[in-house]
Order: sequence, then structure tokens, then C-alpha cells
Amino acid sequence: MRLTETVKNMLSWYESDTPGTKANLARILMAGRLGGTGRLVILPVDQGFEHGPARSFAPNPPAYDPRYHFELAVEAGLSAYAAPLGMLEAGATSYAGEIPLILKLNSSNSLATNKDQAVTASVRDALRLGCSAIGFTIYPGSEYAFEQMEELRELAREAKEAGLAVVVWSYPRGPALDKAGETALDICAYAAHMAALLGAHIIKVKPPTEHISLDAAKKTYEKYEIPRATLAERVRHVMQTAFNGRRIVVFSGGESTGTSELLATIRALRDGGAHGSIIGRNTFQRPREEALALLAEIIAIYQGKA
Repeated sequence: MRLTETVKNMLSWYESDTPGTKANLARILMAGRLGGTGRLVILPVDQGFEHGPARSFAPNPPAYDPRYHFELAVEAGLSAYAAPLGMLEAGATSYAGEIPLILKLNSSNSLATNKDQAVTASVRDALRLGCSAIGFTIYPGSEYAFEQMEELRELAREAKEAGLAVVVWSYPRGPALDKAGETALDICAYAAHMAALLGAHIIKVKPPTEHISLDAAKKTYEKYEIPRATLAERVRHVMQTAFNGRRIVVFSGGESTGTSELLATIRALRDGGAHGSIIGRNTFQRPREEALALLAEIIAIYQGKA
């Protein structure tokens, strides 16, 4: 695998990492139809844990089968496939080496009342399954945030020592944040910065809105006239907070939405300098051929062809 200059430059951002970790990060950056471009499209399928099986897979029943998602990610030419332990175990041998895997080490569920995350897999599991990275969710702003950060510290250390990359889902929520606050620009930017500070190689956040949640932050955004009128401007600011763009940041696809609306969002992400998208329900809840066509359009946008 010969690396492009773009990927070599991105790997240089991670100065403390071992050759093993950089090699696994390179596998993700070089995989699929966007390989070598510095852009990523990742398929995450942890929604069965988070929302329940029927809410996740009933719109497209073949998606109840974990192998369906391996095949979708491979056929679409995606950068990686991320899922909890059982999903990856169900296809790890059949699809070994066909696409980089990210093992999601913690998960929540809609039956819980405390909305914390349980650690459901280990770094040893990730190595056993041939994964390139581990994934971990933190909830900045929640009453469990400090405990989650401490769990991430230990798991990230272990993963890096084993030569794996670290992907952090950084989703603000908690008693001090209303629904609008969870995707406010200042909060999303803060979440991305926290993930970078915690040692993430790849950071996942939600596309930010124009809203500013914290009064103290509002004064700063207004004083320094930080642009936020368009999504591209807001994404550019989030990238700035991720070590001035020296950490890989991908943005979620969010809840199921119409094709034209989703593609407009992808264009804004691209124009704002995002490294890519991590899209689950907006793809696997559609019929297979429709999902493949949509992913082809998304990849074309990141290639600058659409």
C-alpha cells in the first residue's frame, strides 16, 4: 500500500504515535473509493443498541443481518465499518481484510434511565477481530462525563500501545443542555476540542447549528465576529477547534432525512473542510440499491465531482 502525500501529511499530525497505530490509521485513510484523498465515509451500525432493533432495521429488513452491513460498506467502497462487538463477530471471518473495522467499545440503550454508556467490549476483542481502531462515546455535559473520559483515557492508552487508532464519538448532552444546546455551534466546537484533548485520532460530532448555547461563549462569538451564518462556516470553525484542522473530524448524518437535504448537508461539510461523514440510518434504512446510489453521490461530492 503506497501512501499518497495527503495521507502522509495527515499521519504527521500524530507525532507521538507508533508505526503500528499510524499503519492502522493509514489503512482507514487509504481504503475505499476515497482512499488517499484525505476524505472519509464511514458506516456506523450501533443503532440497534442505541434505539432498538425494530426502530433501526424494520424500514429495511435485510439490515437485521449483520452481514448485510459488511456487504454494503464493501460494495459502496467506504473507508471503514464501525459496530459493537456482536455485529462484528457475526462477519469478521467472512469479510476479513475487505474493509477496515472499528469496534465500538461502549454503548447506551433506550431502556436505560440514566443515559450513561456501558463498556461492552475490549481492546483485546478489537485485536482478535482484526480491527484497525476502537470507537468510544463520551457525553460532554452529562453527569457521567468525567467517568467516561477516565474510561476513554485507559482504553485509548491500551489501544495505542497495541497499535490501534482511536475514534471518539463526542456528543454533548446533560441537564444543563436543552435539545437546541446539544447541536449549538459553541457546544459542538467544545465537544470536538475535548475529544482532541483526550487523544482521539478521529473525532465524530454532529453538524452544528447557528445557535450559541452558553452566555459566556456568546460574548466571545460576537466580540470576535466568528462567522456562523452558513453550515460551511460553522464546520470551518469546528475544524479550527480540532487543533486547527490537525485532527480528523467526521460529521454524523443524523436522523433519517430526505436525499436532497442530506446531500446539501454533505456539500456544506465538504465546503467547510470536514474530513468526511459517518452515516448510518440514512443509508442502511434504505433499500440496498438506493443506499448504494446515495453513497455513490456522497463519495462523488467529497471527490469534488458533484
